[in-house]
Amino acid sequence: MTDQLDRPLRLGVIGCGRISQAAHLPAIAKTAAVELVGVSDTSAQLAHGVAAKYDVPAYSQTADLLAQRPDAVLIAVPDRFHHPVGVAALEAGAHVLIEKPAAATSVEARELVDLAAAKGRKLQVGSMRRHDPGIAYARAAVPELGELLSVTNWYRIQGQLRPPTEATLFPAMVVDDDVRRSEAGFKADRAHYLLNTHGAHVFDGLRGLVGELGTLRAQFAHSGRDCSWHGTGRLAGGGLVTFEITADIHAEYAEGIEIHGEHGRISIRSYFPFFRRTSSVRVHLERTGETRVPEFGASDPYQRQLEAFARSIASDTPTDPSGADGVAALRLIEAVRDSVARDGKPVTP
Repeated sequence: MTDQLDRPLRLGVIGCGRISQAAHLPAIAKTAAVELVGVSDTSAQLAHGVAAKYDVPAYSQTADLLAQRPDAVLIAVPDRFHHPVGVAALEAGAHVLIEKPAAATSVEARELVDLAAAKGRKLQVGSMRRHDPGIAYARAAVPELGELLSVTNWYRIQGQLRPPTEATLFPAMVVDDDVRRSEAGFKADRAHYLLNTHGAHVFDGLRGLVGELGTLRAQFAHSGRDCSWHGTGRLAGGGLVTFEITADIHAEYAEGIEIHGEHGRISIRSYFPFFRRTSSVRVHLERTGETRVPEFGASDPYQRQLEAFARSIASDTPTDPSGADGVAALRLIEAVRDSVARDGKPVTP
């Protein structure tokens, strides 16, 4: 089923917590590609407070928002609710942009993919880094490297520097203290929460740039609340991948990828997303001695992913990343967890 839209995409937002208020709703307000038609949250305080800011209707039940028949919904509830909320949205005929990870498990994510296909609806996972112009440039340049030999990825979330940074960059927040206390209980298994949250970003980024990872192995360490995963994997072509996910570090945010192939190297440095700073990229090709360092200026990947979602619906083209990409990222997270439980033994996702 094709939706030929000659108007903005009528979008509802399900979930009015921090990521919606800090990233998604400001992005919606900046783009002409979508029109916000309502928000819902089981917290009436969040739903009505956010709705008042954007002058749209508030709903305390997902079904009531879906009854307004929006073209699409953006789902930004905790990932344990992604599956039931996604099912409800797809059954109601809405296209779905869902925050990463796509679901709590790869099995649940696959069920969403299958349902979207059966209903003829689009399903896009909110791994917004794919819409960073620097990352997109690097992705297009990877084939110039020829066969890949070595890929190194690191992703380190700052500790004490993060709260003042967010307080400066985030808009004023509507807060429901009861919701925060309740969610803190679900996040008490900090290692599980962090790996799902940040692993979805890391593994989608790796797959988007260098392709599928085969057998991998991983180990885990922690010091108090600080958690770190280090691992290795093998690419389909035989090259090796190493990855690190650490939260928290007691220094500045650090995220990057180094890709070495038979013809050269791509170096990527990414920044805390709310700085709206496009990733820095260097492409070096040994045979010609050419080094390219493109400059893109600032950009908002949350806005760009919304616009890509709207284009996908209007032109009936694949979403990026797709629901299947979301499944694959979760399978890699599950493989890391499995390998850690086996003291670093290799696991095939």
